[in-house]
Amino acid sequence: MSEQFRITGGCLCGALRYEATEPPQSMGFCYCADCRKASGSGYIPFAMFSSKFLHITGPMISYSSRAAAGRDAIRNSCPVCAGLVFGGPLGKTSSHSIYVGSADDPSWFKPTMAIFVRNRPSWVVVPPGLQKYEALPP
Repeated sequence: MSEQFRITGGCLCGALRYEATEPPQSMGFCYCADCRKASGSGYIPFAMFSSKFLHITGPMISYSSRAAAGRDAIRNSCPVCAGLVFGGPLGKTSSHSIYVGSADDPSWFKPTMAIFVRNRPSWVVVPPGLQKYEALPP
C-alpha cells in the first residue's frame, strides 16, 4: 500500500463519504443509457476501487436496475441531498465504482477507457487516446 495515497469524496451535503487508500484498478467513461440518466449527462466518469481499500461512511439509499450484462446494477446516493456517489452493493462485492464527480479533488483521474460507446449520443466526444469498447470490456 502506498503510505501517501489517499482519495476522498462524497455527496453534495457531505453526509455520505468515502476514502480510498490504494489507486483505482481502472478508470474511464461510461456512455450506457443508465449511467447517462443517473448522471443527467452524456456519460459518467468512473473509477473502480478494491473494496479492501475503500471505506464508505454515512447514510445511503440504493437503487437497483437491470444492467446491460443481465445482472443488477446498484447505484448509491445520499438520502439527504440525493448526490450520486458510488456503485455496487456495499459489503457484497470485491470492488466498487466511484463516480468521479463526487471526488473532493478529481485531479487523480486519468481515464484509459470508454465503455458502451455504442450508446454514446452524437453530441458527446470521446477523448482521444482511450481504449473504446462497444459494451463492457472482455
